[in-house]
Amino acid sequence: MAPEIQHAHQLLDQLGPGQLAAVVHLLETMVSPEEDRDTLGNAERKAVAEADEWLKHNPPIPHEEVLAEFGLTAADWDKMGSEPLPEKTSGRNG
Repeated sequence: MAPEIQHAHQLLDQLGPGQLAAVVHLLETMVSPEEDRDTLGNAERKAVAEADEWLKHNPPIPHEEVLAEFGLTAADWDKMGSEPLPEKTSGRNG
């Protein structure tokens, strides 16, 4: 048996039931055929098809141009992506 496989077996033997189930799921995902990995729903598939069709007739819009329409820069976008979301407030009084 290859050393990597022996090492993998040793590591698997140390996992608890939940961890082992997660590893098994990961391995199943890794070895499943490519066509089995499609996780898009019908709405997402339709949206992708519409975007593909749009791009056949229109140039892509640069990210910076979209951000500028909202008064943002790429630096603003990066900063927003690294900050935690604000706490939700209930909207109720008391």
